[in-house]
Amino acid sequence: MAGGGGCRRGREQLELERLGQAARAGSCPPSPPLSVCSRQAWSRDNPGFEPEEDAAAAGPVLEMDVEWGSGAASSLGSGTGGPAGGGRRARRGPAGRGGAEGPGRLSGPPDGAAPRRAAWAKRLARRLRGLWGTRLMEESNTSREQYLKSILRELITYMVFLVVLCVLTYGTVSSSMYYYTRVMSQLFLETPVSKTEKTDFKTLSTMDDFWKFTEGPLLDGLYWEMWYNNKTMAENKSFIYYENLLLGVPRIRQLKVRNGSCSIPEDLKEEIKDCYDVYSVANEDTAPFGLRNGTAWTYTNEKDLNGSSHWGLIATYSGAGYYQDLSRTREVTALQIASLKENLWLDRGTRAAFIDFSVYNANINLFCVIRLLIEFPATGGLVTSWHFQPVRLIHYISTFDFFLAACEMSFCLFVLYYMVEEVLEIRIHGLRYFRSVWNCLDILIIVLSVVAIGINIYRTSAVDMLLKKLLEDQNSFPNFEPLAYWQMQFNNIAAVTVFFVWMKLFKFVNFNRTMSQLSTTMSRCVKDVIGFAIMFFIIFLAYAQLAYLVFGTQIDDFSTFQDCIFTQFRIILGDFNFTEVEEANRILGPVYFTTFVFFMFFILLNMFLAIINDTYSEVKSDMAQQKAEMELSDLIRKGYNKAMIKLKLKKTTVDDISESLRQGGGKLNFDELRQDLKGKGHTDAEIEAIFTKYDQDGDQELTEHEHQQMRDDLEKEREDLDLDRSSLPRPLSSRSFPRSLDDSEEDEDEDSGHSSRRRGSSSSGVSYEEFQVLMRRVDRMEHSIGSIVSKIDAVIVKLEAMERAKLKRRDVLGRLLDGVTEDERLGRSSEIHREQMEQLVREELERWESDDTGSQMSHRLGTPLGPSGQPRSRSSRPSSSQSDGVDAGAGNGGSNIHV
Repeated sequence: MAGGGGCRRGREQLELERLGQAARAGSCPPSPPLSVCSRQAWSRDNPGFEPEEDAAAAGPVLEMDVEWGSGAASSLGSGTGGPAGGGRRARRGPAGRGGAEGPGRLSGPPDGAAPRRAAWAKRLARRLRGLWGTRLMEESNTSREQYLKSILRELITYMVFLVVLCVLTYGTVSSSMYYYTRVMSQLFLETPVSKTEKTDFKTLSTMDDFWKFTEGPLLDGLYWEMWYNNKTMAENKSFIYYENLLLGVPRIRQLKVRNGSCSIPEDLKEEIKDCYDVYSVANEDTAPFGLRNGTAWTYTNEKDLNGSSHWGLIATYSGAGYYQDLSRTREVTALQIASLKENLWLDRGTRAAFIDFSVYNANINLFCVIRLLIEFPATGGLVTSWHFQPVRLIHYISTFDFFLAACEMSFCLFVLYYMVEEVLEIRIHGLRYFRSVWNCLDILIIVLSVVAIGINIYRTSAVDMLLKKLLEDQNSFPNFEPLAYWQMQFNNIAAVTVFFVWMKLFKFVNFNRTMSQLSTTMSRCVKDVIGFAIMFFIIFLAYAQLAYLVFGTQIDDFSTFQDCIFTQFRIILGDFNFTEVEEANRILGPVYFTTFVFFMFFILLNMFLAIINDTYSEVKSDMAQQKAEMELSDLIRKGYNKAMIKLKLKKTTVDDISESLRQGGGKLNFDELRQDLKGKGHTDAEIEAIFTKYDQDGDQELTEHEHQQMRDDLEKEREDLDLDRSSLPRPLSSRSFPRSLDDSEEDEDEDSGHSSRRRGSSSSGVSYEEFQVLMRRVDRMEHSIGSIVSKIDAVIVKLEAMERAKLKRRDVLGRLLDGVTEDERLGRSSEIHREQMEQLVREELERWESDDTGSQMSHRLGTPLGPSGQPRSRSSRPSSSQSDGVDAGAGNGGSNIHV
């Protein structure tokens, strides 16, 4: 008591001196840290006292340097029981701050604008630093609730980023692109070469078919110069389907291989004079041929054509070759094609022919870059392929385009935000940062986002230059193929980025116990799955090699080793053609198919499922035994309930019980209370626990004394709830102290490094008010557990009584049988035997009637009977000796207790 009074007097003296200095200086310096006893005194004397808030919740604490004189230190040291003169060690502040002003006096804030600007800049820097406060930046001593709050803030920020990214990706793609591609492909791919033939571009087989296609469907599709009523359209302009403007002129290009590029056997050199190998850059022919004038007959390299390589069905072709730019009119183009055909532009050395052109539809603001490829393999014949690429190259026209522009700016800001965040986390954790898969995924998402931004900028700038050049010379070929390539790469990167961004949601979902079962199951079974995968692919690749060698020459699905692998995956999923396999080989075909399905589907696939199921069962059982922790859903539900209570839209349990007591008057029946509280959403277990706690006499009604005791406890509960609500995180006020005086005194005996750790540990302690709240809650929990234990004891007593009654009945029946046997052995009369039996039965009935009377008395009292017939207290537990001595009457009485 003396120590508490001393520290209170020291605190009052310091407060008076601080207020007097603030009045003289015209400012409000920070209050000195208080000791533990001072905080307790404040909490008792001031109902509005705000306890110390967590540093993580309130943001960075801006500590002000205060210098203590020797006199103040000595007075405080005597008050708190510390050593004389053991005051706080003086700390040096910024340049320009003076020393101690005297005993017990505080140095005021420095005059001048420079220190104030420095303090303001420091506060601003710390606030900006708080924007990147993720769970990896939180201190290890933060509470579970504070940790979940950081996760929730990170999740909300990430969800906004995900929404912006989805708007950007889905905003650049529409169903119009599919319909645009479909109508253009129908026009050039499915139109027959003539009215008498059904051959179209997809089914071309010879060079003659190629020329028929160029002279028929190609010219008809490119040049729409007449309306359906035979009226001409705009001069020197072609609108395909009357809506799609043909940009510039089309181009036909071919690639050849030189003669003699392959070797001929000696025995066949007399019969075979020419030999043209398969296409490769090394075998490519670059010499002039035919008419030897013009670009159609002379070779042009890839750089001059501004071309790029193309991956065909048979080979990969370069962007060079012999090319012919067609005209803007149908008549001139027909003459050019006829000249190429007449002079044998395609010959045995031709390996690929490209038809390139581009169209633009202003209605939907889409370009379509079209490439038709005809490959001439060394085996003879030809193979066709095509590529229709709709792209949106002109941006920022409609209102929605400007909205997408705003989303693009937001996306760039988010990428910059996450870049700073990852840099800060790497700076804090070092190489340990890369041990987490989620952190590596964050880096991957940022890299993909930066690449997508760069491609988008390059594509936009290149389109402007290309369109300007096209408007200057409309008779040239506009090479949109590089832009289409970069657009395709941009779409691929955007698709992969969106996929990984969605996958990262599992990082936040895993904080839920149910959702975390998936990741835990996969992480536990990864070793078993890897071992199974090795065994699986050994057998799988063996079957793929067998299928390639046996069926590769006859079945298209097995024509290459890669096709064999994909075909076998299709067989596992049920997509197969057994007839083709059987026709290819009548013996090995059925054997291959049967054994593959048996081993891969019925054995290995079920082993894989067994591994997953077994691991999932283990994870589920382990999680059931784990200690339940606060989850994100609990935090959201808690915040929602507090918000509803603050808005007066929801009542607490204390309010519901108080209202029921007011309506009950002098006495409150258990049935009335249960009916009232159940209507307000409370469970039977809660209602019964509350009533059992205060119904001390067991008469199923609350008397005036019990009523008043419940009111007192409810008021204490209301105070606890108010205290919890006041301890919610809020900005630091003048009564929030980051440290106590006791911590300062303890720091005198330690070095600076150890004192900083001690400050970190003390800031995360539990205040006196929180400790009192926890003590009250523990007391209520123990009282509730006591009532539950008493009811369990009553059930045990009833079961023991039933067992004893069974033994007694067995004893009575045994005595009756013994009596019958004894009479028969001694030859007694039946009258004597009947009288003895009636006497035994009568004694047993009298004993049962006395047991029933005792059970009714215990039911009215509401308590189980002890071994001597006396009521037993609710809070007492029967010992093993007492349980053995309880008779059947007590057991029946205990059976009336409601559990």
